[in-house]
Amino acid sequence: MSKVKDPSLAPQGRLQIEWAAKQMPVVSALREEFAKTKPFKGLVIGGAIHVTKETANLILALRDGGAEVAWAACNPLSTQDDVAAALAEEENVHIYAWKGLTNEDYYKNMDKVLEHKPVITMDDGGDLVFRLHEKHRELIPSIKFGTEETTTGVVRLRNMAADKKLGYPVISINDAITKQDFDNIYGTAQGTFDAIMRATSVLIAGRTVVVAGFGHCGKGVALRARGMNANVIVTEVSPVNALRAVMEGFRVMPMKEAAKVGDIFVTATGVKDILTNEHFELLKDGVILSNVGHFNLEIRTDQLQEASTSKRTIRSGTEEYTLKSGKKVFLLGEGRLANLACAEGHPSAVMDLSFANQLLSIKYYLDKKLEPGVYSIPKGQDDEVARRKLQSMGCTVDALTKSQEDYITSWSEGT
Repeated sequence: MSKVKDPSLAPQGRLQIEWAAKQMPVVSALREEFAKTKPFKGLVIGGAIHVTKETANLILALRDGGAEVAWAACNPLSTQDDVAAALAEEENVHIYAWKGLTNEDYYKNMDKVLEHKPVITMDDGGDLVFRLHEKHRELIPSIKFGTEETTTGVVRLRNMAADKKLGYPVISINDAITKQDFDNIYGTAQGTFDAIMRATSVLIAGRTVVVAGFGHCGKGVALRARGMNANVIVTEVSPVNALRAVMEGFRVMPMKEAAKVGDIFVTATGVKDILTNEHFELLKDGVILSNVGHFNLEIRTDQLQEASTSKRTIRSGTEEYTLKSGKKVFLLGEGRLANLACAEGHPSAVMDLSFANQLLSIKYYLDKKLEPGVYSIPKGQDDEVARRKLQSMGCTVDALTKSQEDYITSWSEGT
């Protein structure tokens, strides 16, 4: 039972899933282990994470581990239709996703997932959890726990928990070091510029790139932009993050100032209203606007529409807005996640780390009794994931000697 755009795309989708698997050795190894041990036997797992070739390998690892899996997209433009078609042919996998979802279909597909009555939820952005609490509250008592993949979702869930509105425990995958320091920094950075290049083919060197937000994602984007010889400006509301940016050698200024000089803008804040009417009128002619925050709230596309006299699709993934002043503004991916709307998301090799954390966390918490709230990944899991990844790369690390272990666990030895 699935609903996808074009089932005939399945053969190409299988090739894409196979290609990703070769670059995801940790997930592939866990899939082989779970196929033998069946830790998820008899469980129904419902997910809403971008339906990509990388996520497909996560889904198949869950399925091979014994689970029945129902899945939807967590963004209207992020589904890779060939991958969705391939997954729809898999036994015990139900996919409700296609690229170009309306808002109505987006939530209908989540309802379809929840109709399978999952006992574990896996989310990216919090929409599945919120939909469950809003429309399917009868499921809450039967749910063991959920997982959350991204910063935006973790923030939402922690706010729900603080308001006593979260009905079951959720594991924050995003807080894993092997997620934040790799997926968020390197994955977002590469995916962002892959999207910009595919959608526009512009030269980055010599351009002024404005990065809104200097958290893990924004930091990665800024570093990659500098590596491509761009002039980089960072905007921030956090004095600490702004200071970090300055110490990294970036210029820091308010968005009202940056709007006057930027050529390419990337919003990566997780906060709404980063680029609004007060900024659009300041922009130079020909600027490119892109967002890599989870929701399409950072660039006020409604205000951009109101400030414009016309709009047309100039390239795949690129819309040209003509402002009332006559200046042109180019918006990527409708203001949604550009790295997924205009490219293929994060590279498979870095998603290997994040999805390994998903699999190991689910296995660990299966027999744990938890109160509603947001929980961290198991202690020591970051080291395990990193060790497995290093081994797959042919790298080894030193080990502490007994004397060194005694030293770092004692307090008496000094000068």
